[in-house]
Amino acid sequence: MLERLDKFHKTRIGYLVFGLVELAMAYGFVNWALASGDWWLWIIVLFLSAGTVQNFMHAIWRPR
Repeated sequence: MLERLDKFHKTRIGYLVFGLVELAMAYGFVNWALASGDWWLWIIVLFLSAGTVQNFMHAIWRPR
């Protein structure tokens, strides 16, 4: 199961899907962080945002 998920993630569509999922998760954590003010939630947002950018960059500039 994880091998199939990893193979899918390395495709252009997979990078886009994972990027969108991370973007949605980051949005949820931003709302939660703004409501509570906890600093550890902002760290999670930072990591999710970096993962989102990385996945979108791989989707755009993926070597063939």
